[in-house]
Amino acid sequence: MVFDLQARMKHTLSPLCLVLVCTWLGGCITTTEGGFTEDASPKKALEKRVALARHYIGEGNWEAAKRNLQIADEINANNPEVYEAFALVYQSTGEYELAEENFKKAISLDKNFSRCRNNYAAFLYSQQRYKEAEEQLNYVVKDTLYTGRPNAFVNLGLCRLKLFDTQGAEEAFVRALAMDRTNQIALYELARIRYEAQDYATANKYYDTYRTVVRKQSAAGLLLGIQLAKAEGDRDSEASYALALRNLYPNSAEYQAYKRTVKR
Repeated sequence: MVFDLQARMKHTLSPLCLVLVCTWLGGCITTTEGGFTEDASPKKALEKRVALARHYIGEGNWEAAKRNLQIADEINANNPEVYEAFALVYQSTGEYELAEENFKKAISLDKNFSRCRNNYAAFLYSQQRYKEAEEQLNYVVKDTLYTGRPNAFVNLGLCRLKLFDTQGAEEAFVRALAMDRTNQIALYELARIRYEAQDYATANKYYDTYRTVVRKQSAAGLLLGIQLAKAEGDRDSEASYALALRNLYPNSAEYQAYKRTVKR
């Protein structure tokens, strides 16, 4: 992970600030707690409780998640994944001091816990603490074994945009795209950055790829298409994007902004 990320990231996947890494929430986890006996192995018992808690986090069942995390904490009070999961629960329930406390505890137990650092950065971003979020992400992107590294570079780029470091943001998005050539956020942001730099040829290359990877154009994406088409003097494409924006998002801020430019 507010660009108002909501405003600037309507073309992305969710209202989260940065890309929160929660792919571990799914899986074949039984949700029946009755008769759930702890294994002879404390490690396996801990893993089952944490997995069950993660399942409940994915469902938004915060109380059930906390119950299982409390049991996991009793088994091992020094497991960083337990504290990270607690942090996500508290962040979701608006208990921000507890969320931060648990993120910090998890990182203190495992300084190389890249997923937790990324999620902590998303939390900091949501609190408008962009410089602190950037510092966490600078750690994460150095972890070459971290599977979420492309998204970490995207998040780093989003932070740098908030810090008015456009060049640094562009560098981060380019790195993300080198690892994931269909990353929607990186493609969109690079197209916008190049458009604002009046480098329309490069902006259109990024935008054309962006259009091929998104399932449905967002209001922000369509508005950028209008702007690029207008800059290039392509009236047909401009009219096509404008029609789509009007039909799909008539009440959007983007359509209202477009109408104001037409009235001038």
